Amino acid sequence: MNPVLRSEIQAALAIDRGIIDESSAKAEITRRIEFIKGVLRKSGAKALVLGISGGVDSSTAGRLCQLAVSEMRDEGHAAKFVAVRLPYKTQADEHDAQAALGFIQPDMSTAVNIADAVDGLMNSIQLEGIEPSPSLTDFAKGNVKARTRMVAQYAIANFVGGLVVGTDHAAEAVMGFFTKFGDGACDLAPLSGLTKSQVRLLAQQLGAPESLVHKAPTADLEELAPGKLDEVAYGCTYMDIDNYLLGKPVSDAAAEIIEAAYLKTAHKRELPIIPT
Repeated sequence: MNPVLRSEIQAALAIDRGIIDESSAKAEITRRIEFIKGVLRKSGAKALVLGISGGVDSSTAGRLCQLAVSEMRDEGHAAKFVAVRLPYKTQADEHDAQAALGFIQPDMSTAVNIADAVDGLMNSIQLEGIEPSPSLTDFAKGNVKARTRMVAQYAIANFVGGLVVGTDHAAEAVMGFFTKFGDGACDLAPLSGLTKSQVRLLAQQLGAPESLVHKAPTADLEELAPGKLDEVAYGCTYMDIDNYLLGKPVSDAAAEIIEAAYLKTAHKRELPIIPT
């Protein structure tokens, strides 16, 4: 473990170690709702758009957004929240996505099946003399799925005069576990700085179903490994990542995985490289 790097990571990701119980979670919910409202007021936008997957992250972010726009309407401002389902063909855990929508209670919901767009693009790519392996093709297609979902959300945001909301939090950020210009692209990220356990704590205080709060996270982008769990992809657990970010004891093996992932994925957390 590199103590200096650990401190740099904690500072860079704005980790708040004080979100630990019901009281602190409620205060943090209020703070983040005010953050969302402030972004909307400053931007002049009239809506928020977010893709809902059925996981705890989008469920939590979605409910925060709905509460924020509801409060804004009570204060005399026009605002609405649009929840978007973005399946590729048929989603195996669609029941969780529907449960999330029931919890969030969005002003408006819509669905865009991304299969035709993704398959059309992938089928049109041909590089002379290059025949990608099945695993590389699957990896590339997974990223195309994530980017297509964001393209759809921005199109919807154009239609409703809104901003696109992201679900990135500190545990995913430190691991670089997001697609650049895909789920990593957004106008505001209200879960930023939270560990996975803190996201779950906020979800519980917001009243999310326990099945969503404790659902095992998966990006579900790979067709050769459908439903592959995040923790399998990481090589360590969310508890390891959270403990690392919160300054708690963690094994050297887990720390090495986390630090290596952070350094390797630095480009994902930066603006495009420019000449200096």
